[in-house]
Amino acid sequence: MILDRYIMREIIKPTVAVCSILVFIFGCYMATRFLVDALSGQLPGTTVFILILLRIAIALEVLLPTTLYLCVVVALGRLYKDSEMTALFACGVSLGRIFRPVFYTAVAIAVVVASLSLFIRPWAYKQYYRIKANAEANFDLTRMNDGMFYETKNGARVIYAEEVDHQKDEAERVFIRTERDDALQVIFAKQAHQSLDPASGKQILVFSDGYLYEFSRTGVEGRVIQFEQSAMPLEPKENLRLKYRVKAAPTGALVRSSDSEEIAEFQWRLSTPLATILLALIGVPLSRSSPRQGKYAKITTAVVVFAVYYNLSALTKKWVERGILDTIPGIWWTQLLLAGVLLVLLWQPTMAFRRRGK
Repeated sequence: MILDRYIMREIIKPTVAVCSILVFIFGCYMATRFLVDALSGQLPGTTVFILILLRIAIALEVLLPTTLYLCVVVALGRLYKDSEMTALFACGVSLGRIFRPVFYTAVAIAVVVASLSLFIRPWAYKQYYRIKANAEANFDLTRMNDGMFYETKNGARVIYAEEVDHQKDEAERVFIRTERDDALQVIFAKQAHQSLDPASGKQILVFSDGYLYEFSRTGVEGRVIQFEQSAMPLEPKENLRLKYRVKAAPTGALVRSSDSEEIAEFQWRLSTPLATILLALIGVPLSRSSPRQGKYAKITTAVVVFAVYYNLSALTKKWVERGILDTIPGIWWTQLLLAGVLLVLLWQPTMAFRRRGK
């Protein structure tokens, strides 16, 4: 038990530290992406922080297994460097005895990864898509800057204002183009401001001194209307229809699905905790090195192994989604490949000992 606790502590401590650093780096990277949208007025500043947290929750299912795997290699590599592993083997401790605390740690992390992959990740994706869609559909005049074009509803509406007064929440010389199913509507007004409609309680854009142009897509002539004041309702949040995305689908809805894309997503969610355990176990034989090599001797090899596995998994998932590969075995062959790598790494030291005995 003392040996188990010692090895588990050597693995968990760097795992927590490295994972925290990776989360911070990933959060900074996502912040740079979202802040560009915030500065250009496409996202409210208060929304950016929530989106970053959601993206971190989504990424944890990959960051945790990766960190655990690399920390197993580094932690056991440190034991090899300091000749602690040599002393343990001299005292009769087998390699299988070293696997036990690594396996316990991997199972604990795998439970967390399973919760992230099966429940938290789809929930986070759903919230992420909803917030992004609300930010795009519910236009806010106060987020606009002078002389910039803004798209909402995936380009269905384009808004431009030559001058924006943020203190008065007004805009001068406003242009709005709205695409509908069978018509194109263009509004040009000398002035516009955003307000709350007292009757409906919804946000509206009020235009002053402008023109409305409507052009039919069916070939019928359009019309031009001059107005002194006109109001355009903005899309309310409760009427917003979110596009279905399989990443945001609840896991329960994917269990009995016959769609190849949904099957691939379900298999991916199930494979992540298994991959967590397999990668951690691979780190045990992969960390084997001589004291002269140092604890980071095998880190390059470990990174290459993970990169090949992860890219193969992602590629296989795409192939299953598109019907190039059958759903059985689906993406599970990459897990079998990972298990095969573990067996090969375990077999090599055995062969080495046999050669030395001869």
